[in-house]
Parts: sequence; structure tokens; C-alpha cells
Amino acid sequence: MSVFTMVVLIVAIVTIGRIYDNQQKAKRRISDGGTENRRLEAEITRLNERIAVLERLATDPSKRLADEIDSLKALPPKSAPPAAPSEETDNGQR
Repeated sequence: MSVFTMVVLIVAIVTIGRIYDNQQKAKRRISDGGTENRRLEAEITRLNERIAVLERLATDPSKRLADEIDSLKALPPKSAPPAAPSEETDNGQR
């Protein structure tokens, strides 16, 4: 066997070994990432539901109007403010 043939075989064996190693690492990442992905997707779904509820509460016009009416009902009735003196009451004496 010549030196050139041995070098080619060594390079081929190392290349095949690295390809096999990378495939095994990829399989492990996929199996580990699957549970993590499901957990993250569940959390995103939960957060999206919370955002939808908060948006509905913040933008519900009937709720805001009802709250404003209730707050106005709770206020004591105002008495008529005293009449401000007008400029016509000085009878033009300036």
C-alpha cells in the first residue's frame, strides 16, 4: 500500500467519523429540544391568552363607561356656584 493511499484512507475515516459524530449530536439536540420547545410553546400560548384578556379589559368601552357613571353617582351633588360679579354691575363708573 502506498503512502498516498494510506493518507486518503485516513482522511476518509476521519471524515466519516466526524459526519457520524455530528449526526449523533443533532439527534440528541432534537430529542432534548423537543421537550423544551413544547414547554416554550405552552408558555407563549399562556402569555398570549393573558394579553388578550388584558386588552379586552383595557379597551372595553361599555366597562369604562359603566365605571365612569358609577364614579359620578358616588360623588355628592354640587351646589350652585356663587354668581360671579359681572362688569355691568358697576353701572359704567370707571
